Amino acid sequence: MPSFDIVSEVNQVEVRNAIDQTNKEVSTRFDFKGSDARVEINDKEKTLTVFGDDDFKLSQVRDVMTAKLAKRGIDIRCLKLGDGETISGNKMKQPVTVREGIEQELAKKIVKLLKDSKMKVQGSIQGDVVRVSGAKKDLLQDAIALIRKSITEFPLQFKNFRD
Repeated sequence: MPSFDIVSEVNQVEVRNAIDQTNKEVSTRFDFKGSDARVEINDKEKTLTVFGDDDFKLSQVRDVMTAKLAKRGIDIRCLKLGDGETISGNKMKQPVTVREGIEQELAKKIVKLLKDSKMKVQGSIQGDVVRVSGAKKDLLQDAIALIRKSITEFPLQFKNFRD
């Protein structure tokens, strides 16, 4: 029976390269001279922390970071911005989470979307992956088109297409 998997993956090597490029650009820019602006990465928790001297510089560093991530092919919809918080004096930091895997709510939404479409395909949640199977390959391609059109708030990839 033909099937495919719906996943949400982020290339961590490209994220690290983009963060390195961001830090390099911020350290050489004139408007950040003498500033403590930077981005730190935590590989275990898959989080980034953006630092800036004030709210404006924090947003400037965040803009540089998103530009570098987009240039390296990372979909910025996978970033979840936390609340900016003030640390010593007027310096600020903001946590940014790199989301991977399909959350339960979104997985349920995808399965419900497939059921409501009256297509002859079945969706099943398997951890942080949604497996879609159907009788014909054409039905699966229609299901991919439907999901791409309907789910726009989160980056999805379609992998493991089997005949």
